[in-house]
Amino acid sequence: MARFSSDKIEEVRERTDILDVIGQYVHLERRGNTYFGLCPFHSEKTPSFSVTPSKGMYYCFGCHKGGNVFTFLEEKENMTFPEAVEELANRAGIDLPKVEMSQEERKRQDRRSRLMDIHKDAATYFYKTMRSDEGERARRYFLDRGLSPETMQKFGLGYSGAKSDSLYQYLKSKGYSDDLMKASGLVTYKEDRGPHDRFWNRAMFPIMDPRRHVIAFGGRVMGTPGEHTPKYLNSPETEIFNKRKTLYGMHIARGTRRKEFILCEGYMDVISMHQAGFDNTVASLGTALTAENVEVLKNYRKPVLLSYDSDHAGIDATLKAIRLFKGAGIPCRVINMKPYKDPDEFMKALGAEEYEKRIASAENSFLFEIRMMMREYDLTDPQQKTAFQVAMADRVIQNFPIEMERNNYIDVLCRNYQMPLDSFKRLVADEARNGVRPELPAKEGGPSPLPIQRRAERLKSADEGMQESERLLLSWMAEYPMILEQVKPFLGPYDFTEGVHLDLAEAIYRGDTSQESYSPAALISSYELEEDQAEVARIFHTGENILEKPEDWTKALQETVFRLKQRAITEEQKRMDPRDPDRLKRTIEGRKLLDQLRRTDFRGPQ
Repeated sequence: MARFSSDKIEEVRERTDILDVIGQYVHLERRGNTYFGLCPFHSEKTPSFSVTPSKGMYYCFGCHKGGNVFTFLEEKENMTFPEAVEELANRAGIDLPKVEMSQEERKRQDRRSRLMDIHKDAATYFYKTMRSDEGERARRYFLDRGLSPETMQKFGLGYSGAKSDSLYQYLKSKGYSDDLMKASGLVTYKEDRGPHDRFWNRAMFPIMDPRRHVIAFGGRVMGTPGEHTPKYLNSPETEIFNKRKTLYGMHIARGTRRKEFILCEGYMDVISMHQAGFDNTVASLGTALTAENVEVLKNYRKPVLLSYDSDHAGIDATLKAIRLFKGAGIPCRVINMKPYKDPDEFMKALGAEEYEKRIASAENSFLFEIRMMMREYDLTDPQQKTAFQVAMADRVIQNFPIEMERNNYIDVLCRNYQMPLDSFKRLVADEARNGVRPELPAKEGGPSPLPIQRRAERLKSADEGMQESERLLLSWMAEYPMILEQVKPFLGPYDFTEGVHLDLAEAIYRGDTSQESYSPAALISSYELEEDQAEVARIFHTGENILEKPEDWTKALQETVFRLKQRAITEEQKRMDPRDPDRLKRTIEGRKLLDQLRRTDFRGPQ
């Protein structure tokens, strides 16, 4: 992607109201100088997502994602940084002169652009071919499947032609090289037959990214497939297409006003659903749903309705999807389409109004899992019935750590499966106790051993506490110059952890934070890694509005600076050679400095 000058990037950021941008995705309410809402990046019931317009930043205290207006669009809309800059520049009416790219960057960008172009030309070719005499068979196929001409046009449906090299010859005439055609996956090469089309004699489904660029294709063979001919064929993965991260129909569904996404299995399911008015429908490509697909959906912070096939394979796929969504914290429910196999059949038979009713009565995903699990037991056999009840109890324990939620599900299960409420509650309690593994006993005559896992957690907790002290002090020093001047005699920039903390400490000590051109939001854009950007946002949100009384500031500053200086002295001692004659001297000096620190009355901002 093209790169832009830092001055222009800052101009775009400064002329963009971060509240307006984020407010399109999150309902925000003001608390003082900060706005809060439910985080768009993880599921939560209590708002922990904050936006601070004065700093041009957002930060979630729950999942710790943070950044500026550019990183928000990158995360929410799967944009690259240059794409986010261009998007906001267009909104603000700012012209972006391009900065010269390196030869390698230009070569990579040109190749991606050419791959986009070749797919766009291939889509045009397929589209026109279907509307010619040659495409009558594919056109009739789509019409027989109940699709209107408007829907066919909306999804860019086409036909690949009956000859095995017709697309190759067309692309060759457009000036594309054999190397690029091979890289696109549209043309394959074999020594015994030379170049030939990957797709021929197939009804074609263009696959688009969220910004409506054609990046791949799916093709359904016309007629009965041969022994070695797959019924459906997809493009291979390329430099612009990753099937594990792509959802068919998302280029339209991302703009839906509906509160949920509908997830189904095939191209025709998605298209039929959109034609019926369900523009929130998407499908995974060729393979089962992946964790990457789930992450894409998670970015939009909507619950999901599963509308997979009702056969055995569809049920297995539904159960796998439920586990993935549960792991990602995305609520999901299951739509019952029986007696029909898939959404396409359902829509043809009963229509949109009946499907709306099925949505309203969609089954809770946990209760669906339990109902499917029941198939493994013969409930007429007392022993197997007991085993089923024990299995249900274990599932309740595993899924619902909160007592109130656990009790709600216990009530529902007892009603659904005619179990005495008190008896099942006792079973859940017994299973919970049985599932607790006792710690190893202490060795005779020795101290009680701390399990390795708990020891690791304690060390991790101590390290995180030190990191939090660094964040707190950095935020205060950046915000209040008077605090920086008090800290300087005791701490220097290299007393902070390497990485973002050290970078920011050096900027603060140089006085960069007092410059008009400096801002936390600008600092975020200087980092490429998402975790670094989030850490900058976290630092600048750590010390906000937490102290009021002068004595509170004195105590907090003294304890924070003391902890960091003590850590710095300890680390220095570890690095020094025990035989170094200056080691004792430096140790004594360090202790004197810590004593002085203890006697210093720090002052907070006036």
